[in-house]
Amino acid sequence: MYYTGVGARSTPQDILQLMTKIAFKMLNFGYILRSGGAEGADKAFEAGAGNAKTIYYARDATPEAEAIASQFHPAWNKCKPFVRKLHGRNSFQILGINLNEPSTYCICWTPDGATTHMERCMRTGGTGTAISIADFYHVPVVNLAIPSHKQHWLTWVQTI
Repeated sequence: MYYTGVGARSTPQDILQLMTKIAFKMLNFGYILRSGGAEGADKAFEAGAGNAKTIYYARDATPEAEAIASQFHPAWNKCKPFVRKLHGRNSFQILGINLNEPSTYCICWTPDGATTHMERCMRTGGTGTAISIADFYHVPVVNLAIPSHKQHWLTWVQTI
């Protein structure tokens, strides 16, 4: 069982702490984290996931992963090759290395609280590509910027 843990580098400290707790509890339930190794949200999830994690870097992006990301990025033709690879790794974060095993959840934080392709905007940042892919593949997106989402997961991590 996999879940995706991603988000903005500028994620607030209280949310970063919650992400680490979520990852630790997910570990105890047998889930494996998929993330991207970036500062902020990615690293917070990694901190709680122990060895139950797969981290995808830009260098890992394949032409197939980039092709999926290109369907969702609003200005793909303006992206430089390295940026395309950064977005390409989002395909792996949601769908796995073979691009055919969607995560159970995509848990994230973005400044705008986006949870669907239609809700994303410039403020969503790079996490928007992961949100769009998740939305298309019917992976539920939890955005901890939404007060009800945050409260649900705060309660969940506090239960036995």
